[in-house]
Amino acid sequence: MTKSIVCLQPLSSQQQERIRAAAPGYTLTLANAKAPDLQLLAEAEIVIGWAKGIGETLLRPESPLRWVQTWSAGIEKLPLERFKERGILLTNASGVHAEPISAVIFGFILMFTRNLHTGVRNQLNRRWHSDGQESELTGKTAVIAGTGAIGSETARIAKAFRMKTLGISRSGQPVADFDQVMTTAELDKAVSQGDFIINTLPITDETEQLFDAKIFSAFKQGSYYINIGRGATTNTEALIAALNSGQLRGAGLDVFETEPLPEDHPLWNMEQVIITPHSAGTTDYYADRVVDIFTESLTAYLDSGTPSRNLVDYARQY
Repeated sequence: MTKSIVCLQPLSSQQQERIRAAAPGYTLTLANAKAPDLQLLAEAEIVIGWAKGIGETLLRPESPLRWVQTWSAGIEKLPLERFKERGILLTNASGVHAEPISAVIFGFILMFTRNLHTGVRNQLNRRWHSDGQESELTGKTAVIAGTGAIGSETARIAKAFRMKTLGISRSGQPVADFDQVMTTAELDKAVSQGDFIINTLPITDETEQLFDAKIFSAFKQGSYYINIGRGATTNTEALIAALNSGQLRGAGLDVFETEPLPEDHPLWNMEQVIITPHSAGTTDYYADRVVDIFTESLTAYLDSGTPSRNLVDYARQY
């Protein structure tokens, strides 16, 4: 019997051929995530992507589903407990986003450092003005919560700007391009040293609301907060209070507790805040990079039964 791979995302003909070449004996079929063919999915051993309304079909007792490769790094919207119960292998797209997201992070940082965000507003009003508060990055400290692919790429770029780099991770283990790595339990101590605190964390039971009023009160006076991880890692009211008090000089935000950010939300009117619509990871290289990850894991899966990249640990939720 021919085994089946179903992809719920569009792929070019070249990308499809790469997957077929890596999995002789398997069929590859593209499906529409907005109107998925449940009969097609019912026969799938491997699914790339996910969609609303397919769980009951794919997770029924007799389903041949063995492996789900997500199209995103985040997995919080998936039925993780049911995957775990069924023994489904789950891999994410971690590593796809390092280049575009680190570029957004430094876009925020450079705008704040050189006051480019106010320059754009002044241009719209035909106003020739500088308050003389422009600075530079040499000697500044970047505190990066999360030392994975995005955090590591951000640290590497920070070194090119002659910045100091301090990482935060569960283990506190050393990582290249970080001058020091501290544990999550030491977050308050770490943020007190940062000129820029950069949140790249996924959402888990441990990280939800991690950046709360207590942590913001520990921030260095006049520092900047950047969040490109997940909105629910941050208490928005505490963030706004820190901005209003001047504890934070500014914030670059790509993710929010509620998305889309409501039109009447106070963050929209704060001139020291730069907002992007959860687009930091968007890139025209996205599909190619997911296919790179998937085909490498597919080769390992066919050899050993286990994908080789980005295998999710259900206990850690990432």
